[in-house]
Amino acid sequence: MQYVLLIHEPETESYPDGENGQAWLDILEAHNAYGQEMGAAGVFVGGAGLKSASLATTVRVTPQGRTVHDGPFAETREQLGGLYMIDVPDLDAAIDWAKKLPIAGNGSIEIRPLLPPPPMPG
Repeated sequence: MQYVLLIHEPETESYPDGENGQAWLDILEAHNAYGQEMGAAGVFVGGAGLKSASLATTVRVTPQGRTVHDGPFAETREQLGGLYMIDVPDLDAAIDWAKKLPIAGNGSIEIRPLLPPPPMPG
């Protein structure tokens, strides 16, 4: 079963020196080791870190139409910082991997099952 592990954390608390500070470099090293462990276990499907939420653009869809806004879709204390896609036997295995996921400070990891891909045409 495929799951996505969504990393939510407060950017300003976790990376006070930004993307070039020591906290950032330390967490990148931890994520590299985590990714290698996932690869060795054969569960890694994909993933990526995300740039700062301050660089986000949101398209809102309403009955009146679509509008474009600067910033993330919601103002929250924690921002979506990245994700891992994994293929594991069940939710318990996904939880085990989420518990190992490195986070620089306070935060949470949301585990969501993926829908199966749609059938390919033709």
